[in-house]
Formats: sequence, C-alpha cells, structure tokens
Amino acid sequence: MDLSERQTRIVALFRQHGEMSVDALAEHFSVATQTIRRDVNALCDANVLRRYHGGARLMTPGANQPYEVRRVRNLEGKLRIGHAAAERIPDGATVLLGIGTTPEQVAVALVHRKRLCVITNNLRAALVLASNPEHRVIVPGGELRSPNPEILGDEADRLFRAYRADVGVYSVGGIDDDGTLLDYDRQEAASREALRDASRYRILVADAYKFTRKPSVRGGQLVEQDLVITDAPLPDPLSQRTSGDSPEILVV
Repeated sequence: MDLSERQTRIVALFRQHGEMSVDALAEHFSVATQTIRRDVNALCDANVLRRYHGGARLMTPGANQPYEVRRVRNLEGKLRIGHAAAERIPDGATVLLGIGTTPEQVAVALVHRKRLCVITNNLRAALVLASNPEHRVIVPGGELRSPNPEILGDEADRLFRAYRADVGVYSVGGIDDDGTLLDYDRQEAASREALRDASRYRILVADAYKFTRKPSVRGGQLVEQDLVITDAPLPDPLSQRTSGDSPEILVV
C-alpha cells in the first residue's frame, strides 16, 4: 500500500493518541467525513488501524505494521543511520544485508560506492544496489513473503551461511530492556542469526522506535554486535548494560 501524504499524517496522529473518531480527524484536516472515512478504511484494510463505531484505533502492538507504513516512519532518522553504516563499509567489500526498512536505507547510501558484492534477501535493497553496474548483487531463491519485499526461509539462510562476509548489516523487530533482540516470527530471527554468524564485522541498525516495540521471538543479544547505530540515545536500562567497549554505540 502506498500512503498518501494525508494518510501518513493520519498514522502519525494515531501514534500520538492511540485512537480517534472520524469526526475529530475530519475537523483536524478540514475535510469532509466521507473523505476521512475513505482514508481510515484504506488504513484498516492494510492492518494499520482497527475500526470501531465512529472511529478507529492503532493496530495492536503484537503484530508488525505493513512495510510501506514502516518505510516512511522516522525516515529522516533512518537516512542518517543508513549513511553512518555506509561510512563503515569500504569499497570492494563483501556485504550481507538483511531485511527491513532501515537496511534499505543502508543500500541507498551504498549505491554510489565501488565494486561491492552484496548478498541480500531484501528485494528493495537488491534493486537499489543493482542500479550501479559495478556492484554484484546476489539474492536467494525461495518464496517471496508478500506483501513484504523479502525472502525468508531455509534457502535464504543457507545462502548467507555459504559466505564469510566482511560486513553484515541487519535490523531487528525490537530490543528489550535487558538487551534481548526480538522479532515477530522465528524466520526473521533465524535469518538475522544466519547473517550475523557469517559476518566478520556485525552492524545492527535500529532507529529509536525499536526500543519501544516488544515482539515475542528471541534472537540474540545487543552485546553480541560489533556496532549498533541508532538515532537517539539508548534508554537507561540498555545504556547501563552497554557501558563497556562492546558493542560500540553510535548515535547519529
């Protein structure tokens, strides 16, 4: 789903208030209730909002939001993270790149670099990097996990494990207060662990929103990374647990 500018702003309002009535939204945007109702219906159909009589509420936190919604959320922060990660990757490197909207921004920042070999199950990232003919881009076989532009499963994990990459870059569904990395299903966690294990230098990219999301599948610890790049200081419980040399925390 491609969001209109008003729908993106509607999502931002629901993130502030949790739930709102159609009448309140129509008044806020100075449009007819029928216009707002069409936007709300579209967001409900995309599982961003859930309807109730006269309004809607933000979807429950136990499920991840659609890719296109996550893609525009905190885009400026993700752009900064992407550029910071790209600065750590030299020309000619072999890179394993994971799924998600923040790794996609890493790919955007890498597109004008030279002679990269990138192995990724993130199809958006693959298409971005393939626009530079100097890069070699390798993607796994398997089933596309529609509507997300990604391939997960045993074939993708085996592809990652077939390499010994210079750098691995990946994100996560959420980070718990004790530093446990969390995801929304076991395939996501398995993919990240396969990528991390096959990389000499491991970069976790996570915007500040990841510290507020608590999905249920465990998959590693924050301290197991070499570098964590984020766009806001770590919450106090995590900051206390990462006060040593590992991992390096870069706030951009």
